[in-house]
Amino acid sequence: MKKMYFIAIYPPQEIIEEVKTFKNDAHITLFPPFSRELELESDIHIAFQKIDTSLSPFEMDLNGFGSFPNPKNPVIFVHPEDNVHLTELYQRVKQQFNFTNYSFTPHMTVGYRDLTWENYLKAWEKYKEKEYKTKFIVDKILLLRYDGKWIPIAEKYLTD
Repeated sequence: MKKMYFIAIYPPQEIIEEVKTFKNDAHITLFPPFSRELELESDIHIAFQKIDTSLSPFEMDLNGFGSFPNPKNPVIFVHPEDNVHLTELYQRVKQQFNFTNYSFTPHMTVGYRDLTWENYLKAWEKYKEKEYKTKFIVDKILLLRYDGKWIPIAEKYLTD
């Protein structure tokens, strides 16, 4: 049986709660969902543990909202400011998880699959000028598996 997996950064619970007023889950995807046979999960864990996380924890600033206005799958998201440390972390993840091409556009999704094009247009009118600013320290990455909902199955801390 195949299961879905992905790698992400989760902000502290208080930021998750703030963003939950916009969405049910809050994370920044470092590697997009992929499926593998459950019997291969140990290989996924091994690759996850090989990710070089010898980086100092770093501050992540979230500032306002953005969108991907694809008519088929529109997305509204909380916008993380450009961050060289996040890009470096992504590159290190990609060294171990390189079996698919993935353009890295950091974002914290607010609305995606639950948005029709019409609802996206209405929601974007509300969010495009909405102010939202916060920051948090990124000190670990998570490996998640989908079992009816995304659950963390491993974590790896950043270390200097």
